[in-house]
Amino acid sequence: MRGIKRVFLVLAVLAVALVVLAFVLENQQGVSLSFLGWTTLQLPVAVYVVAALIVGLMVGPLLCVLASATRRHKRTSIARE
Repeated sequence: MRGIKRVFLVLAVLAVALVVLAFVLENQQGVSLSFLGWTTLQLPVAVYVVAALIVGLMVGPLLCVLASATRRHKRTSIARE
């Protein structure tokens, strides 16, 4: 059973890698982003999308940790009263 799970995991990782590779190869046209007067360099669309994904993957768990710490702090302060 362990071997089947490992094979499925490897196949899933390969499928995700192939989808990402296809996305990057399909989105090679250069774009420049502008926001509130700031303009970025002209880079492929895939660079910006992957950068947004990485930032989201870092910010999401950080917000969850902060929210759980805030809840934990509120529970302990209520219990003390």
